[in-house]
Amino acid sequence: MPTIRASELGEYVYCARAWWLRRVAGVEPAGRERRAAGTARHIRHGRLVSFSGGALWAGVFVFVVGLLLWLFS
Repeated sequence: MPTIRASELGEYVYCARAWWLRRVAGVEPAGRERRAAGTARHIRHGRLVSFSGGALWAGVFVFVVGLLLWLFS
């Protein structure tokens, strides 16, 4: 018995014909390269967002240390 994934259910609910074409008829949708490039861009963007969050906290830490050094010197 084949496993049905949640993404397949979502695809079927969105467009049953597209699901049938892909899963039963074996027709792949056009634009595979474009989707792969978009996925790569999203991954790169996610890494930049994570880095910027770390940079923000590093900046706050440096500011607090500088403020404490200024106050107690």
